Amino acid sequence: QVQLVESGGGLVQAGGSLRLSCAASGFTFSTYAMGWFRQAPGKERVFVAAISWSGGNTYYADSVKGRFTISRGNAKNTVYLQMNSLKPEDTAVYYCARSPSRGPYYSDYGQYDYWGQGTQVTVSS
Repeated sequence: QVQLVESGGGLVQAGGSLRLSCAASGFTFSTYAMGWFRQAPGKERVFVAAISWSGGNTYYADSVKGRFTISRGNAKNTVYLQMNSLKPEDTAVYYCARSPSRGPYYSDYGQYDYWGQGTQVTVSS
């Protein structure tokens, strides 16, 4: 079955960095776009970043542009989210998701069909 498992979350001070990983299995990873969403307590799940199946195109929410970088290693069936210059407002549960969409955009919740369980990121001030 399709499985997405996030890891790498934790507690970090403002200005610090974390690298999230999403290990995928149960499908042909290299043929799907992948995305990251996040959800803070009491708020809706929102788009963070996405990457096309080939890795040739990336997309970011305005709130994380210049700070976060999404990448993928198709040989390892893993998508990454490098998060730098973290702010307290980045505190949320981060979810990895799979998209069967051909794009060109991947920012809509409805474009994703499978989700991981999430990993907590907490940024202290």
